[in-house]
Amino acid sequence: MELTVLNEEQSPSTEGGCSASACGSSDDQLAHLSDEIKQKVHNHPCYSEDAHHYFARMHVAVAPACNIQCHYCNRKYDCANESRPGVVSELLTPDQAVKKTKAVAANIPQMTVLGIAGPGDPLANLDRTFETFRRLSAEAPDIKLCVSTNGLALPDAVEELAKHNIDHVTITINTVDPEIGAKIYPWIYWNNRRIRGKKAAKILIERQQKGLEMLVERGILVKVNSVMIPGVNDEHLKEVSRIVKQKGAFLHNVMPLIAEAEHGTFYGVMGQRGPSNEELMDLQDACSGDMNMMRHCRQCRADAVGLLGEDRGDEFTIDKIEAMDIDYDAAMKKRAIIHQGIEEELAEKEKRRAALAAVKVPSGPAVDNKHFRPVLMAVATSGGGMINQHFGHATEFLIYEASRDGVRFISHRKVDQYCIGDDSCGEKESALAGSIRALSGCEVVLCSKIGFEPWGLLEEAGIAPNGEHAMEPIEEAVMDVYEEMIKTGKLDEAKSEDSQMTA
Repeated sequence: MELTVLNEEQSPSTEGGCSASACGSSDDQLAHLSDEIKQKVHNHPCYSEDAHHYFARMHVAVAPACNIQCHYCNRKYDCANESRPGVVSELLTPDQAVKKTKAVAANIPQMTVLGIAGPGDPLANLDRTFETFRRLSAEAPDIKLCVSTNGLALPDAVEELAKHNIDHVTITINTVDPEIGAKIYPWIYWNNRRIRGKKAAKILIERQQKGLEMLVERGILVKVNSVMIPGVNDEHLKEVSRIVKQKGAFLHNVMPLIAEAEHGTFYGVMGQRGPSNEELMDLQDACSGDMNMMRHCRQCRADAVGLLGEDRGDEFTIDKIEAMDIDYDAAMKKRAIIHQGIEEELAEKEKRRAALAAVKVPSGPAVDNKHFRPVLMAVATSGGGMINQHFGHATEFLIYEASRDGVRFISHRKVDQYCIGDDSCGEKESALAGSIRALSGCEVVLCSKIGFEPWGLLEEAGIAPNGEHAMEPIEEAVMDVYEEMIKTGKLDEAKSEDSQMTA
């Protein structure tokens, strides 16, 4: 390895067991955080890009009512507070939610986080939400507790959140301008009245901002979700990002609008399009100058279970949980052992990063005074930060950008599974074509194995398939491939710095 994997903003931090890259933050951005808060971040899959490869989360659907209406949400489907439009399989009582959480914790020991994100707004369902949190605080104290809210009822709930050690809160903030808000929210229900238009949006925005400030004052980590709606709030989200950072939010998650007509949302029926991959990436990059950006969000269901990018909820329906015989004390011991193993693996990963960061770019005629364009690479992985998945088995690809400054995670792109067998790919031509379209803009795809047919079609599309780095760490392999592209002249070289200055 000759090129550094970490750029200046990704250099390792030794404080609190949380590296800058693991938290998606620079050292300067982490400097104001206490060691206690850094520790809260490092194993939270929604707050740490590194953690999402190793740790799982779950949502319990105990909150059916909502106090606002969004044009991207149909009440038959999950609310967009960290969810994709999809039916919640089961609405749970607090007692059922506690049983389900303990069952998942016993069977998926990597699970570290329990969140309440709907299907309505948790803070519009205070009794059900806080009864669930009270029980879990007592019966599963090693699990982090989170809540996701639209923010309308947040100021009135902050003290209760703090009392129950809810130290991660997500607020969906799509605008700070009532004019724009009126285009997104047809109404809110506040103080026993339904309020519409700009007046409703103004109240919602004020309540969101007040709640954000109150949470930050109490040392509670705040992630802000924003839905990118082209032609409505896309350019405005740069201002949202600037303001929420100024008020102390830790992380900003700009998500693409999902508005298929079959979901029955207002935007879907009216033909409002979602952003392209390129538009989303450009906006995230524009916002990242002011704010730590989350790029690995999967817009999870309100009843999601498992690692980000997977959903094992069908394994833990209420009838199946009732039939389980769980020794929770034994499961807690197993969880502790597995968590310790993951911590050791992450610590080793940080050591590798630190070593790579110290390696300098080699000199020589091939690289001196040259600027090489960045390259997007797609990675097939089943988790653990490794290239460990067959191309045809992937239901999503992680997208990384390699440059002479290092490697950075960009996004994920969902695809339909192409191959249904263990060793060979089937006849799912449309799925294969869709996968190739989803990788538009990428120049390389890294996977553990790939069949002859997709190999040829990828090459025709200008995407180089690569199975040479199977079972290797993603970032190191991506940089190895980028370095090889430089050495073999596969990159279109820009003019040298000297010639640019004299041009």
